[in-house]
Amino acid sequence: MGERRVVITGMGCVTPLGVGVEAMWSRLIKGERAFGPVTRYDAKTFETNFAAEVKEFDLDAHVRATPAERTAALGTRFALAAAQQAWTQAGLDRKAADAARFGMYLGSGEGPLDFDGFSRANLAAWRPETRSIDAAVWASTARERFSATTEIEQEPEITLNHLARRFGCKGPAFNCMTACAASTQAIGEAFEIIRYGDADAMFAGGAHSMIHPLGMTGFIRLTAMSTDRDDPSTASRPFDKERGGFVMGEGAGILVLEELDHALARGATPLAELAGYGSSADAFRITDIQPDGLGAQTAMREACLMAGIDPREPDEKGRPRVHYISAHGTGTQENDRIETKAVKGVFGPLAPRVPFSSVKSMLGHLIQAAGAVELMTCVQAIRTGVIPPTMNLTTPDPECDLDYVPNAARDLRDEGGVDVCLSNSFGFGGQNDTACVRRYIK
Repeated sequence: MGERRVVITGMGCVTPLGVGVEAMWSRLIKGERAFGPVTRYDAKTFETNFAAEVKEFDLDAHVRATPAERTAALGTRFALAAAQQAWTQAGLDRKAADAARFGMYLGSGEGPLDFDGFSRANLAAWRPETRSIDAAVWASTARERFSATTEIEQEPEITLNHLARRFGCKGPAFNCMTACAASTQAIGEAFEIIRYGDADAMFAGGAHSMIHPLGMTGFIRLTAMSTDRDDPSTASRPFDKERGGFVMGEGAGILVLEELDHALARGATPLAELAGYGSSADAFRITDIQPDGLGAQTAMREACLMAGIDPREPDEKGRPRVHYISAHGTGTQENDRIETKAVKGVFGPLAPRVPFSSVKSMLGHLIQAAGAVELMTCVQAIRTGVIPPTMNLTTPDPECDLDYVPNAARDLRDEGGVDVCLSNSFGFGGQNDTACVRRYIK
């Protein structure tokens, strides 16, 4: 079987800026930001006490939830709502999809620890005279305090189980945990599964929430998050000289990917075509990016190559062949400088002419859900001809000197619109993934 074309026929998301792609998009292009004090727990003593939370989320407003779904981890509930949106937009039902040919590939993160139960078990078992933990007491207390259901829901693959039962998916099923790159990797590998004929349609994307004491503490200790407690609304400043780290977000993004003929045969409308995917490893350090961005360059080049694009060759109108890059753009000093260097390495003299923005400046960093939601912004840019801004970019950094679309969305319809986009996701451990999406043309 030859390689097959893959299109996106449905998209759904739950984000700090709204539930549903249109709701999120309308706020993104206005430059709205979702940052505020943490309300999930008492964070007043934390160095970072703010985040981008999904407010007032009710699963029953989006699906007729079962008891098991209502008690699922928050990230899983986000994923169920996002998947329902994508399923509905794609016009799917259980008769329209061969269950054995409908798969799932997610980048879903772990559920939150039962922090209260865990802390109580630790305190009960602590023996100060020997400065040690009594394992028997710990186990006995944990058995009394922990809920078996809650413990199971911590497992990242459980999200697959919930989606499979709700939508009847019986095809290939995978989950990856490659940190901030996870949902882009999931989309790219789902794309490959369909291209090579192992499925006709896939749910692809990710879901995550780390707005809990342990999740926030870990990134604070890594000094990766902003500590601008005085004004959280401007705390995420990608590519700005005064940037100080990311703002934690949460949410889910789920897409329906389909083989083109399968989609057209059932009357579906392609939203865009997924045209290329690149993946690489830095082989450098766990928390540091390779200083020249060589791994990121490889991922971008591979995605362009698969899509048949020469990133250094302008089109017949003199425009770069990639019209927009959704940056990983975390707002850390290291990431933004090296991602800029990587884009220059791939696009050469054309790099300053490719708009390149970070929606993390408004949404926060959705961790394992980030890549999927950011790819949706690329699809929306193609559909509308408008690209979202990088907010809070006020102080130029000489090492970040590309076109980051500062502080206001840009309408490109008079310049020919947006036909081709790249979406970058780079994770701890040196995982680099780039997806290329383009306007669907028959």
